[in-house]
Amino acid sequence: MVKRLLMGNEAIALGAIHAGVNVVAGYPGTPSTEVLETISEINKGEIYVEWSVNEKAAMEVAAGAAIAGARALVTMKQVGLNVASDPLMSLSYIGVKGGMVVLVADDPGPFSSQTEQDTRHFAHFSNLPVFDPSSPEEAFEMIQHAFEISEEVELPVLFRPTTRICHSCSTVEIPEERMKHEPDGFVKDPKWVIFPSLSYKKHIHIEKLQKVLSEKFSGFKYNSLSGSGKKGIAASGIAYSYAREMLSGFEEEYKLLKIATPYPFPEKLGLEFLKGLDEVLVLEELDPVMEEALIELSYASGGKQCIKGKKTGDLPFAGEYSFELVKSSINRFMGRQELPKEKNTVPDLPVRPPVLCAGCPHRSAFYAVKKALSKQKAVFTGDIGCYTLGNAKPLEMVDTCLCMGAGVTMAQGLHRVEPDVKHIAFIGDSTFFHTGIVGVINAVYNNTDITVVILDNSTTAMTGHQPHPGTGKTAMKSVSEKIDIYGLLTACGVKHVAKANPLNQSEAVETIKQAVDFKGPSAVIFEAPCIALFKPAKKYKIKSTCINCMRCIREIGCPAISVNNGKVEIEPSLCYGCGLCSQVCPKESIGGVEA
Repeated sequence: MVKRLLMGNEAIALGAIHAGVNVVAGYPGTPSTEVLETISEINKGEIYVEWSVNEKAAMEVAAGAAIAGARALVTMKQVGLNVASDPLMSLSYIGVKGGMVVLVADDPGPFSSQTEQDTRHFAHFSNLPVFDPSSPEEAFEMIQHAFEISEEVELPVLFRPTTRICHSCSTVEIPEERMKHEPDGFVKDPKWVIFPSLSYKKHIHIEKLQKVLSEKFSGFKYNSLSGSGKKGIAASGIAYSYAREMLSGFEEEYKLLKIATPYPFPEKLGLEFLKGLDEVLVLEELDPVMEEALIELSYASGGKQCIKGKKTGDLPFAGEYSFELVKSSINRFMGRQELPKEKNTVPDLPVRPPVLCAGCPHRSAFYAVKKALSKQKAVFTGDIGCYTLGNAKPLEMVDTCLCMGAGVTMAQGLHRVEPDVKHIAFIGDSTFFHTGIVGVINAVYNNTDITVVILDNSTTAMTGHQPHPGTGKTAMKSVSEKIDIYGLLTACGVKHVAKANPLNQSEAVETIKQAVDFKGPSAVIFEAPCIALFKPAKKYKIKSTCINCMRCIREIGCPAISVNNGKVEIEPSLCYGCGLCSQVCPKESIGGVEA
């Protein structure tokens, strides 16, 4: 055994490797991204790893590998499962041969997501088992058991770490030996072809299987019951770790139920827990999944326990749980007097809103479009990525943001209601490949007069600079054929496609004007790399001729530019030399110097 300090996602990745995973596919999305990245980094070539173009593609790649007997892992965040839900729902009917784990990282808070949706509902919806680890150490071991159970029941299984599990660190004991799994290949069989008659029979089978799994999970090593008394606490995930830590010094009697498999709920263990209890407190992040299971179980068994949790208002529905929140709720439940909080002598940190980085080419792109359409009524539909931050002042260039790819298609719906308004859809290069292409085809097919602006910064920047089809690189560290966005747009039938460098404002403004004036679908590709991909050749500074008009402050909002003692300054350590400020200045009082 080797002890290593690991982030939760690293522990999960190593657990999958030790389980003998053969194929890994996914799409980057916080807080899941580091799982696939870790496997890619330490992979010596024996595991096939890919960043797929989207989560649906990743799910289907993993499914193909799994029905050929491979152990397959697919990774995504909770909103990514919406994209992949079509194949997932059918996979629960068709099944798999090799173990298939669908890792979906939930984001309570949320810290970097559109929603706080709870993946455990998808487990219930699809009749698939779900595993809910309570620590990085447990996640390392549990994912290995998840592969085993998947193979045993011949179904994919869901693995649901939350943000705190994914990104906290723990010491994990790693065995030196790894399992080797050899796929036995695809065997032709009618069962791999989904038909209504087959689906009917499989539905009956998977419903019966839920009872078998519930019984199995009542003895699962990661589900546990301890203690005695009239009060009981049920917990899962990170909330269990907080509860266990908080209860370590308690002298009062209580029962503690730990649930690592919220679906199918281990009913036998749950009934044993409820026996003799008067009150129950349920601790779980996001929705009352476990709480509802215990309420149903109590009612069905004739119990009269008072079950407290989200439904009774004892715990919040929204947001990430903390140790302090769990401690406070347990103290109230146990009738303990809480000590008054000590006054905090350390001042709170200032709130820092998310902003586009200094030097980000997206700022220049937004500013160019704003100038080009300053005298026209326009609506700017946005998308998911760094460029969502274009909604902030002073740019205010993102009027809508729904989900990945939706900016292109929402612009079309807006145009049908207000055809005299100009509709500009912003989308990033990675998101264009993810779900943007379909929207472009739809606009061409229906001849919708919109302008699509692709902000091509040569990477998937928001999630940590993963490659995508337009970069010519893969997760296997190989060079592939670059997919040309210009050629793809032309092939889709877009008649007006233009390229421009957004850091050249005069060129960018003119390019946008021409695209917007074109009747029918048009597109502009703004090409400039993310600042994380290069070192600046120049930095900029304020000259003595500055008249403090503050235009650079008011109009572009660059974090490198601030006002100190009434004078505009550029912080050298933040400047990336994009030169936008020098093009905004009416007096040419901002100049570049060698970096």
